[in-house]
Amino acid sequence: MNIERILRRRVKLYRLVCAAILLAVFAVTAGAQDQPPTLQAAKYEAIEAMIPMRDGVKLYTVICVPKNQSAALPILMQRTPYGSSPRLANFLPFAYKELDADGYIFAFQDIRGKYQSEGEFRMNRPPRDKSDAKSVDEASDTYDTIDWLVKNVKNNNGRVGIFGVSYPGWLAVVPLTEPHPALKALSPQALMGDTWLGDDFFHQGGFRLSYGYEYVYGVESAKGGAEPKFDTYDMYEWYLKKGALANFLTPTLPTWKDFIAHPTFDNFWQARSASHYLQAPTVPTLVVAGWFDQEDFFGPMQAYMRMEKNDQQHHNFLVVGPWNHGGWRGGDGDRLGNIEFKNATGKYFREKIEAPFFAYYLKDQGELKQPEAITFQTGSNEWKSYTQWPPTNLTTERKLYFHANGKLSFDAPTADGKKEFDSYVSDPAHPVPYRKRPIEPTYFQKGSGWYTWLTEDQRFVDRRPDVLTWETAPLPEDVTVSGQIIAQLFASTSGTDSDWVVKLIDVYPEEWPDNYRMGGYQLMVAGEVLRGRYHKSFEAPEPLVPNKVTKFNVFLIHKDHCFKKGHKIMVQVQSTWFPVIDRNPQKYVENIFKAKDSDYIPATQRVFRSKSFASCIRLPVVTGLH
Repeated sequence: MNIERILRRRVKLYRLVCAAILLAVFAVTAGAQDQPPTLQAAKYEAIEAMIPMRDGVKLYTVICVPKNQSAALPILMQRTPYGSSPRLANFLPFAYKELDADGYIFAFQDIRGKYQSEGEFRMNRPPRDKSDAKSVDEASDTYDTIDWLVKNVKNNNGRVGIFGVSYPGWLAVVPLTEPHPALKALSPQALMGDTWLGDDFFHQGGFRLSYGYEYVYGVESAKGGAEPKFDTYDMYEWYLKKGALANFLTPTLPTWKDFIAHPTFDNFWQARSASHYLQAPTVPTLVVAGWFDQEDFFGPMQAYMRMEKNDQQHHNFLVVGPWNHGGWRGGDGDRLGNIEFKNATGKYFREKIEAPFFAYYLKDQGELKQPEAITFQTGSNEWKSYTQWPPTNLTTERKLYFHANGKLSFDAPTADGKKEFDSYVSDPAHPVPYRKRPIEPTYFQKGSGWYTWLTEDQRFVDRRPDVLTWETAPLPEDVTVSGQIIAQLFASTSGTDSDWVVKLIDVYPEEWPDNYRMGGYQLMVAGEVLRGRYHKSFEAPEPLVPNKVTKFNVFLIHKDHCFKKGHKIMVQVQSTWFPVIDRNPQKYVENIFKAKDSDYIPATQRVFRSKSFASCIRLPVVTGLH
């Protein structure tokens, strides 16, 4: 693995591969620089080891031991599918400044089948059959690795912590299914935990086409990683020219084959869903997520919620900040794209939350002052602490209803005529882009809008004939939303299947003193898709009845946002979001991955706003003080 070459070519490697390996951390921190910083004199000795697993497979591991170690230290471990190297030791004081200052032995490991480790790689390997003593999974590999480390690494204090972002974040939570006695603290960050329900590959049934293809190709087409090749700069055009998924590419990649064989949330995906197999957090666990994570926001939120149900020992903690994927790992975190937060949120997390968490559990240092949940509330731009998440003890559900002439109001509609709806034609041949064109490849070497697209000004699609918009009057007072948001649509389609994309938007005042360029800005606070065939069940899809009014609940996941006085709240509804979500043929086929070009048809969509069919956004509005 040529570390220096990667650093020169890919200063954003961390986001490229969605990982928290050390090189990736450097990449985020380095920002737009073309060269790495001047390295400090070597502080760590890098020891390479091939650690044997219970089935005989050996995993490549780099152990970074402080050269001037004066006392027994805990081990902080990170497991990754993205490659380890002795060169990592040189970057520790820079990339993990706060943890380095506290003093740890660091260990980095290639998981089985990747880079220098033996064995076969399998994406999100499901939990093993524990009745078979020779069976393996990522939890057993972690157990065996910890057992070897505490017995073979000199001068360790017998305590181990695990952390990581994205895929390494998932690798940091699965040890809870089989924790080693020496494992004393975990921090799964942006964990890739539910790749069908709402993370990398699917969102509520909608296939994440561009990300799914480009990520899977990068991870699975070569043991050491690779990049797909494109002959067109604009990915909107490239994917559109490919047409139906059936003629998209030869399905040679293992996970792409899985997409075709398992288009629904069947036993295959359920076995790989962390929120399905996680139980009680028997080890103190700090779950970390970002409100604007373009890859893995659903996974950490669901993992926290799942474990919280069984958290009898108060081991389960949640932190959510105004970050994109892994954005807390480097830099100040005081802005994302065009949005300023007026707080050094990344620095605050690393210094005041993460470092004290590990110091307390691994070194018996300091006091644990970690609240149950701490979030950075966007809009108000303040850190908030909660005794529970979601904070249902502080909120009341209020419904924001759609009305005629694009009006949005907390007042319920009173009219009940047959024409109380808004409509548009959704044409798969002319899908709505999910971000401004041209759309660069997801991990484009020269920079890509992928990393900040969730904060992009939505005016680029406002007023399109295939995008419906409703908007409130300027708010007379702040409206703070904390918790689960649900879009409740009553809608119909002339086809037999349909996607429903709903976006909740904060519209800035026309005059914005801090930055005049932000006047009228449309910030997407939340946005999600529901594939209509799954409106009753993700496991058992069924065709829609043409032109029949149907209730669709689109889960916009969790948010903590303050719509400030003078701002407006906007909702947009559309049926395409291309190419981040593949095009729905709008004609029901058993398996969209096998649909033909001829299956893709235009459809007339109607969203109803009558007394009987009152489409709305269900908001958890804060009513109490905290």
